[in-house]
Amino acid sequence: MQLSDFLINDIKIQSIKEPVKHFRNLFNELTYSHLPIEKKGKYVGCIFENDVRCFDSDKTIEDYEYAVECFFVTTNDNWLEVIKTFSDNNTNLMPVIDEETKEYIGYFELNDIMTLFNDTPFLKESGAIIVVQKSFEEYSLSEIAQIVESSNSKLIGAFISKIENDMAEVTLKTNSRGVNEVIQSFRRYGYQIISSHQEDMFTKNLKDRARYLDKYLNT
Repeated sequence: MQLSDFLINDIKIQSIKEPVKHFRNLFNELTYSHLPIEKKGKYVGCIFENDVRCFDSDKTIEDYEYAVECFFVTTNDNWLEVIKTFSDNNTNLMPVIDEETKEYIGYFELNDIMTLFNDTPFLKESGAIIVVQKSFEEYSLSEIAQIVESSNSKLIGAFISKIENDMAEVTLKTNSRGVNEVIQSFRRYGYQIISSHQEDMFTKNLKDRARYLDKYLNT
């Protein structure tokens, strides 16, 4: 399914000269956090519902133009860029601007775009999720792929899920075969395993030894 299939245009862009009470009425009818605004026929940004609730109802949005937030995506952006823009602006409505004309042509709804993400093989296909960690300077996605495939598994997907204190955390998904072998291979290459796995014999052995030691000390 193409990203353009999710384009919605049932909400028209609103004039900046409309009174605040007009926007309050719209927000009362809708479930969106923002509404698109135009000035002199051009998209200028979105107004946030919480801001509108605080404005003087007898004034227009133009009186509060400083509060208009300019964010949007274009018809040529990919779905990852769209999700990032949603996240950066804490919104559930994303204006879509035509790449050539720069005109507002509709919007994306957050739930629709997340559905597209849910349909990717990373989430849809069965398999094992493994989270590994290594120094940002030392880790390599090509090395990660090589470790997985040399352990007779297939890499379905991987992404950097966290970077903190010069350490990179990578979340990856493999087919479910040979999970323990994959995990042990990562350890041999200096990766720390962040996720927990029933198939992890190294962790199981440590727990067994800990129970044995505890029993020995208490006898």
